[in-house]
Amino acid sequence: MSQIVKKIFIALTLTVISVGSLLAQTDSINIVSTAVPFLRISPDARAGGMGDLAIATSPDANAPFWNLAKVPFAKKNTAIAVNYTPWLKDLGLTDVFLASMAFYHKLDDQQAISSSLRYFSLGNIQLTDYSGNILNTVKPSEFSIDAGYSRILNERLSIGVALRYINSRLVTGDVGTGVVYKAGNAVAGDVSLFYHGIDEGGEGVNWGVVLSNLGSKIGYTNDSRNKDYIPANLGLGVSYAKVINESNKVTFGLDINKLLVPSAPVATGNYVIDSAKLADYRSTSVVSSWMKSFSDGSNQLSSLQASLGAEYAYNDQFFVRAGYFYENKNRGNRKFFSVGAGFNLDQMSINFSYLVPSGSGVTRNPLSNTLRFGIIFNLASAEDK
Repeated sequence: MSQIVKKIFIALTLTVISVGSLLAQTDSINIVSTAVPFLRISPDARAGGMGDLAIATSPDANAPFWNLAKVPFAKKNTAIAVNYTPWLKDLGLTDVFLASMAFYHKLDDQQAISSSLRYFSLGNIQLTDYSGNILNTVKPSEFSIDAGYSRILNERLSIGVALRYINSRLVTGDVGTGVVYKAGNAVAGDVSLFYHGIDEGGEGVNWGVVLSNLGSKIGYTNDSRNKDYIPANLGLGVSYAKVINESNKVTFGLDINKLLVPSAPVATGNYVIDSAKLADYRSTSVVSSWMKSFSDGSNQLSSLQASLGAEYAYNDQFFVRAGYFYENKNRGNRKFFSVGAGFNLDQMSINFSYLVPSGSGVTRNPLSNTLRFGIIFNLASAEDK
């Protein structure tokens, strides 16, 4: 059964490569398709336990994945995060996963450098031709690596910038379709702001704004006209921390995200018209596509994703988390609850999260029934002691 699922998975991937964003059907889910969708998977267990909430939460070593501008306000001067997320485990697959690492180092009280890495493995996949004859076995994978710099602008506000390289090696060579495929490459950047409103007592409001994955299109053939958008995104987040007493604290937060990729044109049923519309859609420049995502004729409210989460802390050593993720039914219909827990042990933090099973068919979340794991090494320095 798992081999069949894998074949379906790679077939869908090849469809995205060769055809690009599908023409939206009026009676189906209108998902905005992009290449390298692994960049939109929540990479760390702490955020995963709060419905993918992370833009304005307290900074930790995973901040480069969400809002790099948080780093200068981190309590530790140096930290490293390692995360592992099984993918499609609910379907019985064991070799598909997302692994990630992040690092930051504070140069002084005002500035910091950072880096992060994501690696997405799609496992071993056996390819067949249209007659079912075995062609070969491939092991597609994707990764991104970035470097960033962040700086405090004043007592409360900070800014962060990052440059990212993306590599997507799904298939290479001629796989029996008559088209020669190659690894896709792209370069992108992030720009972020963070307002640190927590007072000395541990209470207050944080907020953040993030523009992420602003970069080039990515192609898998030598045809310059056959390139896809990467998932550029605008994120807004706010969190509120309340100290109950000296041992108990609770934080609530809300993130709103909008994909800066326009909807594909709606199919009319006329091949000539639809082909022309799709060609025009694909030829739109990257910068124009960001602007067009706000005026593509679709309901802009339906294009928003929301993450609502909470975190309870006991003595800043034990944490319990819960969250809810919402996506409009016309944009994918992902809706799920998640829970998580964390422990601080001297110079180490351990986090777990679990996504409560929800949805069915194409709307069932690939992380259903999956326990993801993350560990943070908080490296001591003279200022920490």
